[in-house]
Amino acid sequence: MEILKYILPALVVLLATWIVLYKMLKSEHEKREWVLRKESRKEVIPIRLRGYERLALLLERTTPEHMLRDMDVPALTVQQLQLLLMKTIRMEFDHNLSQQIYVSDTTWEAILLVEEEMISFVCAGAANFKPDEPALPYAQQLITVYKTNGQTPVEKAQLMLRAEAREILK
Repeated sequence: MEILKYILPALVVLLATWIVLYKMLKSEHEKREWVLRKESRKEVIPIRLRGYERLALLLERTTPEHMLRDMDVPALTVQQLQLLLMKTIRMEFDHNLSQQIYVSDTTWEAILLVEEEMISFVCAGAANFKPDEPALPYAQQLITVYKTNGQTPVEKAQLMLRAEAREILK
């Protein structure tokens, strides 16, 4: 019984000391993690923003107006232009596949949807012409229809991309 008078208070002191030290060490660990996250954020944010910039450029470069501007449309047939547009779209997306690591899954899916819809749009437009016809009317139709179809897949993806980039900058 006499020993309990000494052991019980010693255990209480030991337990209290352990609790205080545990909380202190946990707090110090959390503080170190916060500092590391803050430091890494300084390095990661510019890299992620460059990824967003590249994806924004990808989306802009896959609009009919932009793609057609770089092509010698009068020298092509409808079929040649269709194949060239499809190849350009695929190349642009293939070149930027690695950018998916910088955006959310939802935004990346919207960007992939742009590729599918732009290829479908190019093919649907070509269906209104004979393959060996001159490509100029086809090109004009692509630009006109694209601009008058309401909000385009590119614009939807651009909105998502901008919103996500703004979240990073907060």
